[in-house]
Amino acid sequence: MERSNARLGWLFASPYLIYSLIFFLFPLLWATYLAFTNWNLIAPDYEFVGIQNFIQAFFSESVRAAFFVTYKFLAMFVPIVVGGSLLLAVIINSLPKFKGLFSVAFFLPYLASGVASAIVVNGVLSYNSPFNIWLRDSFGLDIDWLGSSVLAPLIIALMMAWKFAGYYALLFVAGLESIPKDVYEAAEIDGAVGWKRFWHVTIPMLYPSFYTVTILAVGLMFGIFTEPYVLTGGGPDLATHTWQLEIYTQAFERLNAGYGTAIAVINSFVTFGSILVFRKILEKWGAKHGW
Repeated sequence: MERSNARLGWLFASPYLIYSLIFFLFPLLWATYLAFTNWNLIAPDYEFVGIQNFIQAFFSESVRAAFFVTYKFLAMFVPIVVGGSLLLAVIINSLPKFKGLFSVAFFLPYLASGVASAIVVNGVLSYNSPFNIWLRDSFGLDIDWLGSSVLAPLIIALMMAWKFAGYYALLFVAGLESIPKDVYEAAEIDGAVGWKRFWHVTIPMLYPSFYTVTILAVGLMFGIFTEPYVLTGGGPDLATHTWQLEIYTQAFERLNAGYGTAIAVINSFVTFGSILVFRKILEKWGAKHGW
């Protein structure tokens, strides 16, 4: 009977397993193999070059730039989006009559096309845009928003935060709704009201939501492509050059598919390693405060 149930379980799971095998596992193994070749994306023949692609990537200035730019985006994006989404969640949760309306309104940017959003931002902030012309004529401010190695990454980080804050806010709203009312009542009896209640009751109870949102935000920054590609093309001076831009440039513009795949493999290890580090930090932080 147990064997029959086990076979039935495997039978029901087989469509998903076959799908995963065809579209995930096989491409992953094939890409890993190609990382050790000199495939140029067009020619049917290619040679095995060992770890040459990985050595080349290690000494590449653009790969190093992608590495540091990603962590620069992390340093800007994660605090902004976590703090912003928490603020939105508190606002939504404090207006029960309009909770549905505000939830949808704040979630809409997440549904917007990244390309369309980037084109709009580019139209507003490009050097000769009407907005910049107005700033120059009215206030004498000559600001090249997207041509500055300082401002361009910040603008992209703010744009990404605008896009994802509503989505993450819904995760915080779910966390706020899961906090039992009797916990707040007990806190009020102990004199915890207002800011004290928020800091000593709400924040600790939201730890699972903080954990989830932070990990999602960290993982997102290692896959960012559309916004820097449309707005700056990775410039100026590689200031917004991300992992995905480097992979795209090498594999599809320079047709160094084997080398581009090697960079993708490196990116995968860096991504998983970074997420693991952030997980450990968050877990220790939670354990330290008894969350």
